[in-house]
Amino acid sequence: MAKGTIRYWAAAKAAAGAEQEPYDAQTLAEALAAAAGRDGRGEDFRRVLARSSFLIDGDPVGTRPHDAVALPEGGVVEVLPPFAGG
Repeated sequence: MAKGTIRYWAAAKAAAGAEQEPYDAQTLAEALAAAAGRDGRGEDFRRVLARSSFLIDGDPVGTRPHDAVALPEGGVVEVLPPFAGG
């Protein structure tokens, strides 16, 4: 298992109720499932995650399946919800 940090931005931060938190997971899917299962997080948080894009140490995850994205030791996962504006 790798340990690192999940950082939430904008609506993801509001839905998570935190700016960041640790992860202890092998894959992005495992880290997100653990984050979604934390106390006090409901459907709003899961909806934000479903619409979000992710960066791992600055590299975009893109359309890769989250269960195929290995997390590095000491890595940073950025959760970026869609931004409004233009």
